[in-house]
Amino acid sequence: MNTALLFDFTVDKAAKTVNITREFDAELPLVWDAFTKSELLDQWLAPKPMVCKTKYQDFKVGGKRFYAMVSPEGVERWAIQEYTSISPKTNFKMYNAFADKDENPELPGSEWDHSFSEHNGTTKVYISIYNESLERLERILDGFTIGMKMSLSNLENLLATLSHK
Repeated sequence: MNTALLFDFTVDKAAKTVNITREFDAELPLVWDAFTKSELLDQWLAPKPMVCKTKYQDFKVGGKRFYAMVSPEGVERWAIQEYTSISPKTNFKMYNAFADKDENPELPGSEWDHSFSEHNGTTKVYISIYNESLERLERILDGFTIGMKMSLSNLENLLATLSHK
């Protein structure tokens, strides 16, 4: 296992943007699938002890994913994502917003841009998250930072398991 994997998490409040660069000791097709297939997303996206459940996903331009993060007490926090651009195995973009259980988005939301590259079996994922509102960014930042770091650690563990099957 490569212990020198890059993990960079920066916040640019002036640009209302969070930038995440994370390397994984796994080949690109597997990492791509982990970010784009609900059966894999549901295994790593929710920070523990929460779990993630996808109601539906249609990974195509104009398609959507509707999912919830569920607490141990059963409290659901829904989100809806609309895919705005897909370049297979290299990049996808989506608009993300919290929502109620009936798929009504809570605006403003955020624009996510995911880029993927591989070098010698290590895959680098670069994620840029632009928030439409600085107030929204500041309101969710602490919890988002902790949660996203936990989620990416979950992903690292899942990829290690899947890579060695």
